[in-house]
Amino acid sequence: MAWPSRTFSFHFIALCIILVQSRVSAVVLVLRNHRSHSAPHRRPMLANQTSCALFTGSWVRDESYPVYQYSCPIIDPEFNCQMYGRPDSDYLKYRWQPMNCQIPKLNGVDFLTRMRGKSVMFVGDSLGRNQWQSLVCMIAAGLPASSRTQIIRGDPLSTFKFLDYGVSVSFYRAPYLVDIDSVEGKRVLKLDEIRGNGNAWVGVDVLSFNTGHWWTHKGSLQGYYTIIPISFLINNINQIKYLALDRGLRTWARWVDTNIDTTRTRVFFQGISPTHYNPSEWNAGAVTTSKSCYGETMPMMATSGYPGTYPDQMKVLQTVLGSMNKPPFLLDITLLSAMRKDAHPSIYSGDLTPEQRANPDHSADCSHWCLPGLPDTWNQLFYTALFF
Repeated sequence: MAWPSRTFSFHFIALCIILVQSRVSAVVLVLRNHRSHSAPHRRPMLANQTSCALFTGSWVRDESYPVYQYSCPIIDPEFNCQMYGRPDSDYLKYRWQPMNCQIPKLNGVDFLTRMRGKSVMFVGDSLGRNQWQSLVCMIAAGLPASSRTQIIRGDPLSTFKFLDYGVSVSFYRAPYLVDIDSVEGKRVLKLDEIRGNGNAWVGVDVLSFNTGHWWTHKGSLQGYYTIIPISFLINNINQIKYLALDRGLRTWARWVDTNIDTTRTRVFFQGISPTHYNPSEWNAGAVTTSKSCYGETMPMMATSGYPGTYPDQMKVLQTVLGSMNKPPFLLDITLLSAMRKDAHPSIYSGDLTPEQRANPDHSADCSHWCLPGLPDTWNQLFYTALFF
């Protein structure tokens, strides 16, 4: 997305402030069964196989999917496509097949047994929340109905506990990873500060980070009023979105290199999750009147290259990860997700009104993903990289 034009007054931009009211509640739920590019990452070695290229392959139909149902109670309305009227279900019937290996299905009991007494935390924006909810549902699908669970919802931290195993799986909302503070009632993005968020990540056994989408938001969707340092904002107005992302990621990278003991904490970074708002990117040469992913029901089975424009955020991420002393494992879901133009909520989201559903070109959500759906594959790859 293009960065918006800006008129400066007193060296910062006047934009709408997004305020999120904290709400914390605790309930007990019983869930029933209802590498790619230049960034460094370890490549899993699966039993009896050579090094596995997890992120190069194709989508194949598999009738054994999905592994859980949309009745999984942790799924937010904005991701629950089947509950909100999506008429097709073929998008649920595909699994990712890497080019040179077979990967295991995620087994909930095995996951919890291996992680007994430990913690997993997803940190980032709503794509991280998408993955967090998927993982909870996938784990729970393999457990008996009598399994004891607990969820504590809050902002910025929500935690799901599998009480019989002492395992917690959390989501910490930090769309930019670096800190946002309130200064004179306005939200200020501090590119060089991260302690306010980072304190919550210390001591977690498995950390999975993501960021990217919020750096390109504009207008009323932009999550901050101004950026500190102000001089950075003024001097780099024509390139600010990616330079700001680079600077914020380098602050995060220094924090990880300094504060995380990688002998006891596994660190992952999720690649940029692509959007599908421009049909010309997957219908090359075709004449189309559509302006969104609405109506897409099939994935791209194979591609000779990246379909559409490779995300600039991913280029920034790869550069920063490559500079780290302790680089995380890059869960490089970008290409395989770009092939899934069919897997977004589109208009089948609990966040939309009937009027919005009637106007998909302006209202369709082609950023997030249905659950069950594509994030289940992200978690199968996460499970593989973590244990195999």
